[in-house]
Amino acid sequence: MSLAAVRNIGSPRALRSGEEVEDFEQEIVDQYALAMAAAGLGDGHVSHTRSTIIEFARSLGRPLWSATCDDADRFLVEQRRAGRSVSTRAGKAGALALFFEFVISRYQGDIRALTGFVVEQPIDEFNRQSGASLGKVRVPPSEVEVDELFAQWRVSVVGARKYLPAARDYFAASLWRRLGLRINETVMLDIRDWRPDLGGFGKLHVRHGKGSRGRGPKARLVPAINGADRLMDWWLGEVRHRFGDDWSDPDAPMLPSERHDPDLERCRRVGDDALRQGLCVATAAWLPGWSGRLSPHVLRHFCASSLYGAGMDLKALQELLGHQWLATTSGYIHVRDDHIEQAWTTANRRLETRFAEGG
Repeated sequence: MSLAAVRNIGSPRALRSGEEVEDFEQEIVDQYALAMAAAGLGDGHVSHTRSTIIEFARSLGRPLWSATCDDADRFLVEQRRAGRSVSTRAGKAGALALFFEFVISRYQGDIRALTGFVVEQPIDEFNRQSGASLGKVRVPPSEVEVDELFAQWRVSVVGARKYLPAARDYFAASLWRRLGLRINETVMLDIRDWRPDLGGFGKLHVRHGKGSRGRGPKARLVPAINGADRLMDWWLGEVRHRFGDDWSDPDAPMLPSERHDPDLERCRRVGDDALRQGLCVATAAWLPGWSGRLSPHVLRHFCASSLYGAGMDLKALQELLGHQWLATTSGYIHVRDDHIEQAWTTANRRLETRFAEGG
């Protein structure tokens, strides 16, 4: 990505023509792009944000600094009429909100001196999509259902017509189930990323964790708890070497494709579509009630809920899942129906014990 060279807009000046108004507006947008780059945001994030700002500016038909909440309302309604998803609309609203925070913080004085406008924040609590409305609550299957699915799947792998991809798909889904890895984190694992020498269970070096706000990969070490250590022993000891001679190459992909890369002289990396399809086929066969609904991310939610139910605290879950905010981790917890009732009963028992001891 290349950014335009921008002038210093710190000193107010007169805007004598429509062209100068457009140039000044473009300078503000470019300054924001520079600020995002300085904050470490990736080129793709910067480009996507600029596109959203420009799209909003075109819908206005007048300078950005004159935008009001009514303008944002109309823009978001048009996005909905155009068939944009809830998450897409929320993303655009969030991008605009941050842009206007930047404008108000840095250039409110210049804009008022040059144009007479007092910049306002057009995205407010009333027109911005709330987290509860994004449709992202992914309540997973029960433990009984997931256990049955994976038990049947494991048995089927032995007799599969194409054993290696069947075993690979099962292995990947088991990482989602047991450690809550994201699908891209799984795909990007290399053989060197398994470190059995670290900790009591061994650890996976997840180098391509999801960074916040487009800041690029955020690495973390994930302990092979919840049976993942035995899973790794099975995969590397019994299966991986059968894909090819690259099993001893530390830079070879942990989850290979059946195709060989002649340039690198090792297996190609499997794509996420193949892993999704493997889960889809298995679900249709052994958990048909969840067919079309059980995704890698739903298994990530299942992992969080299962470990929380087993006693893992939220802070540990936050580190395991690679979340920046504890509130995000809280949204992944879907406890059984009687959790509140059990908590109430436990609290009352503690109270009764305290009174009995005091008496």
